[in-house]
Amino acid sequence: MLQQFNEYRQQFMEYLQIERNASMHTLKNYLRDLHSFYTFICNEGVNEFGQINEQLIRIYLTNLHRDNYSRRTISRKLASLRSFYKFMIREEFVKYNPFLHVHTPKPVHEIPSFFYAEEMEKLFTISDLNSPLGQRNQAILELLYATGIRVSECVGIYLEDIDFDLGIVLVTGKGRKDRYLPFGSYAENALTKYIENGRSYLLGKAKVNNNALFLNAKGNPLSERGVRLILNKLVEKSALTVDIHPHKLRHTFATHMLNEGADLRVVQELLGHEHLSSTQIYTHVTKDHLRNIYRNSHPRATNGNN
Repeated sequence: MLQQFNEYRQQFMEYLQIERNASMHTLKNYLRDLHSFYTFICNEGVNEFGQINEQLIRIYLTNLHRDNYSRRTISRKLASLRSFYKFMIREEFVKYNPFLHVHTPKPVHEIPSFFYAEEMEKLFTISDLNSPLGQRNQAILELLYATGIRVSECVGIYLEDIDFDLGIVLVTGKGRKDRYLPFGSYAENALTKYIENGRSYLLGKAKVNNNALFLNAKGNPLSERGVRLILNKLVEKSALTVDIHPHKLRHTFATHMLNEGADLRVVQELLGHEHLSSTQIYTHVTKDHLRNIYRNSHPRATNGNN
């Protein structure tokens, strides 16, 4: 079954990449999910696709729960396998989709965490603006907060994507969809200083010239993992007792925009969300923020016992 599975999986990957225009991040997730399920069915002694049924899938889901996978991750794995089977049915590799009537676990809608304004101000004072890496780190931080872009979009920016005259940057989002985003004077100043000084210095260390906006210490294009390490170091230096990840800055951008009265659909457009429901979760953050302000500010918001 291994050869057959690998053959179908390869064709599925080509379909996702060519017809669905899937990103590398999406492809990696699909590969990981398919490999996880294949390992499971091998351990269960499955030798052919016809042996895979709903009962076996429920055992698989039970194992995922036992291994403490989150509901979101389990839902994603199910979606990956459901798509894989739809593809195989379309190509007539199999006749039945055992995932068809398996229900996806209801997701827990967690309110996204974000930085308060004073926490962001502290982060902006950490980088050494006289060093090339400090200038780069400041530019990354300012741009992520100014635009709300994903880390994958950030590392995919090239010099020619920035228009300083108009104050906009071109980013390529999910599904390789392009969008232009405005940025303010703080991000402009940080980017200008980095490009004219720090980036030129870092590029001198590279063996091959490249147009990537953000470079690592060797002058090569910075990776997503590199951005995460940079942000972690900034938080560590700031002595903030909070967790950080690139998406937290994206959450912060959206939350601060809505708190200041930005229209929900404008924020949706800026974030590159296909569906408004993806953006609406930030309205819950806004409501909590307003409620907390009310409870802490109004003399008769509480009776002293709450």
